[in-house]
Amino acid sequence: MGAPLSSWPWENMGSYKYMLYGPLVAKAACEWRDGRSVGWSLHLLILFGLRSLTYQLWYSFTNMLFFTRKRRVINEGVDFKQIDNEWNWDNFLILQALLGSMISHHAPPLEELPILGLQGCIIALLLHVGVSEPVFYLANRWFHSGSLFTHYHSIQHASPVPTPMTAGFGTPLEHLVLGAVMAAPLLGAFLMGCGSVGLVYGYVFVFDFLRCMGYSNVEVFPVRLLQALPFLRYLIYSPTYLSLHHKEKNCNYCLFMPLFDLLGKTVNSRTWDLQREISAGKNDRVPDFVFLAHVVDIFSSVHVPFVFRSASSMPFFTNPLLFFLWPLAFFSMLVMWALSKTFLLSFYNLRGRLHQTWVVPRYGFQYFLPFARKGINNQIELAILRADKMGVKVLSLAALNKNESLNGGGTLFVSKHPDLRVRVVHGNTLTAAVMLNEIPRDAKEVFLTGATSKLGRAIALYLCRKNIRVLMLTLSAERFLNIQKEAPADCQHHLVQVTKCQAAQNCKTWIVGKWMSPREQRWAPPGTHFHQFVVPPIIGFRRDCTYGSLAAMRLPKDVQGLGSCEYTMERGVVHACHAGGVVHYLEGWTHHEVGAIDVDRIDVVWKAALKHGLTPV
Repeated sequence: MGAPLSSWPWENMGSYKYMLYGPLVAKAACEWRDGRSVGWSLHLLILFGLRSLTYQLWYSFTNMLFFTRKRRVINEGVDFKQIDNEWNWDNFLILQALLGSMISHHAPPLEELPILGLQGCIIALLLHVGVSEPVFYLANRWFHSGSLFTHYHSIQHASPVPTPMTAGFGTPLEHLVLGAVMAAPLLGAFLMGCGSVGLVYGYVFVFDFLRCMGYSNVEVFPVRLLQALPFLRYLIYSPTYLSLHHKEKNCNYCLFMPLFDLLGKTVNSRTWDLQREISAGKNDRVPDFVFLAHVVDIFSSVHVPFVFRSASSMPFFTNPLLFFLWPLAFFSMLVMWALSKTFLLSFYNLRGRLHQTWVVPRYGFQYFLPFARKGINNQIELAILRADKMGVKVLSLAALNKNESLNGGGTLFVSKHPDLRVRVVHGNTLTAAVMLNEIPRDAKEVFLTGATSKLGRAIALYLCRKNIRVLMLTLSAERFLNIQKEAPADCQHHLVQVTKCQAAQNCKTWIVGKWMSPREQRWAPPGTHFHQFVVPPIIGFRRDCTYGSLAAMRLPKDVQGLGSCEYTMERGVVHACHAGGVVHYLEGWTHHEVGAIDVDRIDVVWKAALKHGLTPV
């Protein structure tokens, strides 16, 4: 058994833990039904809903790297392990709701209280400074010593990077102490007859706001203000101040006021210098590798780290709850289309090198609008030039950003800017390698749609060299003949043009590079496996067949700070074009990889990927 009050009674309930709010909801509903005045139950529910929103908004802010990148204190990413450990960060809200509901039985009726009273606010402020701050300081030092740290507080410091959710993550004992510290000013004001509804809302909101700010890991205070008014450094802490405590554990113990660390001689002497460096942007790093992605569709646009980390840390799926965010996502799409430029979405570290994902602010459907193509290419070109100016080594184009009809697979930019130092790659060579290594060893015949595309061409030419018959679905005899002529003379007969899906009704290996309707899929014989490189993937209508996912590879095990999933990919898995860029960088290749796929390099790239620890999914 663990130490007393070191685990939550409802930690095994999963999402059912929210049923503990049931009594409050029932009481509020009864008061509403009976026509009585609004009581404390409803206010507690509103208050705890607003508190959750405060933590969520702060989390969103800290992960908007296009705003906060240069002001991050600990310049590391939040990985899946930390996210999983902090999954139930909101347990303390349930605890405080239960305690609040018990206290509310002894609170005066709301109709007897003013909306806001200045005298009560002053009393609460004095009690906070005189009671809450020193009590928390002493308790925090207490929790950092001996067995108390081992059994209680160490779990919070196990999170490498502080986030607003880390502020709520802790044991029941810690949050009972924190709840008492938080309640003291409010109880004092009410006992003195100066309580008010506004005081409860205001004090709790400010308390949570400052907690989230401190744990945000993003420096928000302007240095000039603190230089002009140096005494403020001891009246209000900063994210730098708290992050140093989180990392080093033996300093900066205060709640919100460093004054008590000054009195206790526990101020970290490096705090102010580090804060000035971060505010000046000196903690920023130039990425070595950039994956230039784009938004798939409006609904999946909410699957980003700065919306819900619980959602972004899992493969994307159509969650009905996210439909409520669709209007906001649609509005964001319009704003991005009109005003936005390429922005930083996420990052991770691999073998001491910084890898970033940038996003072109365009959605999948926009790539097929003729009037939008010029603007999209301008966005991609500006991103490439920006990367080149920064000193990025390799930039890999994702999916539609390397569309052949859009920019020739990146050829447009390389031809226009022949002196680029950044290596522009499409990653399709590794995509082809992943697809080809999924084909059964004993396959004698495959059916290929999207056969004359860049990937389709490479797959067809590779397979025919292995003496595998390729049924290439295309209506263009000219394109088919051009591809067939590229094959060795003794292999050309393995490439066969077909114009209808019926031609593959006896073939159980289908490689899909173009969207297929249910009507087209019905020609596949039972037991067929659909290998896919079409974006978005086809829908699996056949229960007697199996469907592969998009070509992808798992990043090496030593990747650090990776905490979000790339669209529908599993944790730690990225699209093959992303992985192809990583391999290009790790190998130190100095050529651009644009335009057509070099079939002779498919095996070379595959072996390089395996050598560096990337593994097939």
